[in-house]
Amino acid sequence: MPLSSKLVVMETGNLLVDAQTAFARQRRRCRWRRAGPLPSLAETLGAGPPTWRRAAGLQAISLDSIVGTAEPTKARVFDRCFRVPESSRHRWERLWMASRKGASLPPISVFRVGDRHYVDDGHHRVSVAHSLGMVAIDAEVVDLDT
Repeated sequence: MPLSSKLVVMETGNLLVDAQTAFARQRRRCRWRRAGPLPSLAETLGAGPPTWRRAAGLQAISLDSIVGTAEPTKARVFDRCFRVPESSRHRWERLWMASRKGASLPPISVFRVGDRHYVDDGHHRVSVAHSLGMVAIDAEVVDLDT
């Protein structure tokens, strides 16, 4: 039987302690490979705006297809692994605990260019989804053509 590459995480049963542990793990996640800054949609599109945009509606999208951000300020705060800064610890932990309690989080908002997605709203939710080992997330998608 092949071994899974996923880390088995022991939880204490105390949501706050587990959220704090998950946050620390998430901050270390890309330590050994240099994650680099989160690419921005402006870099992808270049100088010109998209030639058209079309609302594609609510869809479940693969977390692996999320490659960047539509907000230049978020590109400086998050890295390619969607690790959050220490200053966002409490917000991140609240989202993590809500997810573990079974609360449905609002869908994120993304722009799609080809088969890649750029987050407009929901950067922390993407980070939490990665931490929880999710493979997909609900998103309001807007298609862009360059």
